[in-house]
Amino acid sequence: MVFRGKLNVSVNCVDRHMKADPDRCALIWEKDEPGDVERVSYRELYEMMNRMANVLKNHGIKKGDVVCIYMPVSPLAVAAMLACARIGAPHSVVFAGFSSEALASRINDANAETVITADQVLRGGKVGELKQMVDKAVAACPGVKRVFVTSRTGADVPMGELDFPLEKEMSEQSTECEPEPMDSEDTLFLLYTSGSTGQPKGVVHTQAGYLLYAKLTHKYVFDYQPGDVYGCVADIGWITGHTYVVYGPLCNGATTVLFESTPTYPDPGRYWEMVERLRINQFYGAPTAIRLLLKSSNSYVTKYDRSSLKLLGTVGEPINAEAWHWYHDVVGEKRCPIVDTWWQTETGGILLSPRPAPDDSPLKPEFSSEALLWCRACSSG
Repeated sequence: MVFRGKLNVSVNCVDRHMKADPDRCALIWEKDEPGDVERVSYRELYEMMNRMANVLKNHGIKKGDVVCIYMPVSPLAVAAMLACARIGAPHSVVFAGFSSEALASRINDANAETVITADQVLRGGKVGELKQMVDKAVAACPGVKRVFVTSRTGADVPMGELDFPLEKEMSEQSTECEPEPMDSEDTLFLLYTSGSTGQPKGVVHTQAGYLLYAKLTHKYVFDYQPGDVYGCVADIGWITGHTYVVYGPLCNGATTVLFESTPTYPDPGRYWEMVERLRINQFYGAPTAIRLLLKSSNSYVTKYDRSSLKLLGTVGEPINAEAWHWYHDVVGEKRCPIVDTWWQTETGGILLSPRPAPDDSPLKPEFSSEALLWCRACSSG
């Protein structure tokens, strides 16, 4: 006989922190324009999540139904993910920069009947027509029955018979929603990756194991401490956004930053101006962005106060030695350990990383690249 535990991910990420400290800041939404910030407490996130969950239930969405989320980085996008978890509906988040064809292929493959989107997306001072992309995609998705549309810019977008204004729907719902008890191996979400074939493949992550791994790796790899402001600048459309913007930090009761913009808007100092203004303690970014920024004058970094930083991290492709040294010496002022992490969409969380080290411990550039080569050599005999 096999016994499996019951849980609900949304309860672990929101309810217990809301009950313990309802006014604690859960989300800091750094919008596209510098200084345009919105803070969301655990109580507010709880209510937003439950209103959205009730909207989904009111439209007949139930446990096991896949919901496609094609939204800008925002508190509503996080609430949409958590609302799906609340009612046991797996979510499939699609990066809001993907084409209508890419969106349609993911909707059809997952047999999703529901799409949640926004009127537009703002990124780097430019406007993207999300609703227009969804309309094109849905035309090729006969299984879609409903599209919920949130207002990011307030643009006047066409609304058809399948479309529902999400904020209006949410305003009519209760702020309480009973969480669905889930088995530990029930599906939490799908996330598509092209892998090596070029064809999108849906990677499945389940409830208990994924959440525990997200929680522990966030806590120990980033040396997260209660009260820290944690900043991962990944989009929620990627696995990094799922694990280290949403589920890991929220399960630890953290304050997590949602970054809507780009590293060079309005100039190459955007990240470090944000660090100063929000007093960010851990910063987790991509080597691609770091290599781009080191080409600019160091004054874009040094003119901002980065004394709040305790740790720097990298995710994605391997970071080369030149970028690592610039990140460590200039951005981190030679005092912040760098956790150079390696992992994949398939793993759901970090597999290789140096632990945050004491001040007197040596730091080694390209640690994860060398460790990965060593692991491969060992596995091949």
